[in-house]
Amino acid sequence: MPRGVTASLLWLALLSATSAQEAPFGLAWGPVTAVPRPLKVDREANLTALFYPRGWGPAQGPGTAAVVLVVCREQGLQQVIWVGLPLSGEALAKARQAIRDEGIRRYGQPEPGPANDSEAWPGGRALLASREAAEGRRELVMTALGPGYAACSETHRAETGHPAGGHVADLIGTGGP
Repeated sequence: MPRGVTASLLWLALLSATSAQEAPFGLAWGPVTAVPRPLKVDREANLTALFYPRGWGPAQGPGTAAVVLVVCREQGLQQVIWVGLPLSGEALAKARQAIRDEGIRRYGQPEPGPANDSEAWPGGRALLASREAAEGRRELVMTALGPGYAACSETHRAETGHPAGGHVADLIGTGGP
């Protein structure tokens, strides 16, 4: 199966949570009692980011470069970020379109996202973007938010001066909140 299509299928699995409390990759939004061992842990104020490179924990499959789980001190797991392998040309276009089509099927038409080349589904608490990669390729970046994310982000803003979303903005290259 072409890599772009495989990447799309992995994100479709990410979008396939069946209830408000079900997070991608079979995880649940909220308190975390156990997660796979990450390669790296990064903490800032009330956020703990767990980094999984390709082949670790939820970052499985041929189209996945990395997965980041963001755990909030009070709300538990509230964000899942999936980064696809670098793609270009038709493979990138097909992967993006497949993900976009599934987002539309589940959540309706997206709104423009915070960065060029990004789209958001507020009702589905999902964002599709891409970022530059080596050799003129791009990596698709998907994020899904849990129901307690807004409260988590407000706590983060109170403790640091910036919302939690600023970290994803940095990841996708918007440089803003």
